[in-house]
Amino acid sequence: MKKLPKISESEWLVMRVLWSKSPLTANEVVEKLAGKTKWKPKTIKTLITRLTKKKALKFEKEGRKYRYYPAVSQTECVRMERHSFVRRVYGGTSRPMLASFLEDAELSAEDIAELKNILEQKAEE
Repeated sequence: MKKLPKISESEWLVMRVLWSKSPLTANEVVEKLAGKTKWKPKTIKTLITRLTKKKALKFEKEGRKYRYYPAVSQTECVRMERHSFVRRVYGGTSRPMLASFLEDAELSAEDIAELKNILEQKAEE
């Protein structure tokens, strides 16, 4: 597995915009985040620069504009964050985490059936 960059909570918002649609200019990212944050455009552009330095984003130069796009997939980043969370909070063991989430969750009969199917598939592996 390739080494993925550590993405901060603020940077995740920028990445979500670019995962949903890209490539985008920095100004287009600013527009997409308008109303979702109280950040100034300069803050968002700083986050884009950081993500580029971390190699989470790449860019294409188009005249005087730079169009940014993700260099890492959302699936890969979510997987890394999930593993990091389980390691930090649950000592690397998934069972207590799953039990905790299930105890707190409001699940429909359909949800429960789907979870049973997932567990059955895991048991067969």
